[in-house]
Formats: sequence, C-alpha cells, structure tokens
Amino acid sequence: MLYFGLGCILLQVCLASGTELTFELPDNEKQCFYEELEKDVKFDLDFQVIAGGNYDVDCFVTDPQGNVLYNERKKQYDSFSHTTVMRGVYQVCFSNEFSTFTHKVVYLDFRNGDEEPLLQSMTRSTALTQLESSCVAIHEVLKVVADSQTWYRLREAHDRVKAEHLLQRVTYWSMGEAVLLFVIGIGQVVMLRSFFSEKKGSVVAAT
Repeated sequence: MLYFGLGCILLQVCLASGTELTFELPDNEKQCFYEELEKDVKFDLDFQVIAGGNYDVDCFVTDPQGNVLYNERKKQYDSFSHTTVMRGVYQVCFSNEFSTFTHKVVYLDFRNGDEEPLLQSMTRSTALTQLESSCVAIHEVLKVVADSQTWYRLREAHDRVKAEHLLQRVTYWSMGEAVLLFVIGIGQVVMLRSFFSEKKGSVVAAT
C-alpha cells in the first residue's frame, strides 16, 4: 500500500497519461494531489473508498485560480470529467476531517489527455483494412477487460475488508461468550457447594 502526503506530484506527460494509486487517509486529515495540465485538455477522475468507517470521504477539485470544479461530501465512490479552460496546476483533494477515529483507504484513478491512436493510419481519412479493424476491435475489448479487472479487484478488496472486520467482531464476541460461560460455571459451582457446606442447628423440642 502506498502512502502519499500533501503535495504529492502526479506524473505529467503531453499525451494521454493515467495514474492509479491506493492510499491511506488518516482521520482528521486531508491529502491533495497536483497535476499540471495544458488548456483544452480533458481529464477524468474516479475514486472509491475501499475501507474505513462508513466508506465515505470528501472530495473536491480546483483549477489554478482556486475555483472549485467539483465538490462532494461523504461520497463512497464517484466519477468526474472536465475539460480545462486554462493552463496551470489543478488540485485534487480528499478530506477525512469529519472523522475523529477511523482512517480510510481510498482508490484513485486519474487520467488526462487524448489517447494516442492505435495505428498511424487512423489519423488519416482512409478506410481501415480488415486486419487493422480487427486490431482496433481487440484493443477496445482489452480496454473493457482491464476496466472490469480493476472493478473486480476493488470489489474483492472491499469485500475482504468487510469480511475481516466481521471475523474480528465474531472472534471478540466468541471470546466474550467463553469468558461469560466460564464465570457463570464457576459461580454455579460455588453456589452449589455453599448449599452443602452450610451447617444448620437442630432444634429439640422439650416436652
């Protein structure tokens, strides 16, 4: 698991780029990520809380002038797309300041720029050959497969955390029941022995 503090700089490239990371967000803290983008560049943001508390987090995105482009409170997961209107550093922040004792584990997927054409011939206004069309179709299917694998990994991680939390609660409950049964058993034995150890005097009636 990767830990990223305030001021972490994301990778910046001229063509299409993407950053996928999972980070831990402590309670009462905020973490921000920065990306320098050119004008008229589209970026996409996907995030999901994998573990912690009620699986919610605050998220907001601001432009280089500090204008808020996206602001959502206590979201478990969400997506956001935007096309930049100016060049500069854009900020993506996640806040867990409303939580006083639970930390969160958050998955972040940040993509920006246009995807580079799979084939150079796709940039020209010419028809694709059958082989080129097949390659493009396979490429699109593989992109869907990659997205599906990411979704299933997130679901698996989310379910595993919930299962481990449930296992921990069941274990503590079982230990508590075992201790309670032990105490009750000892109490019953002590109470039963007291019935036989108590001496009662006999009263002789004089006639």
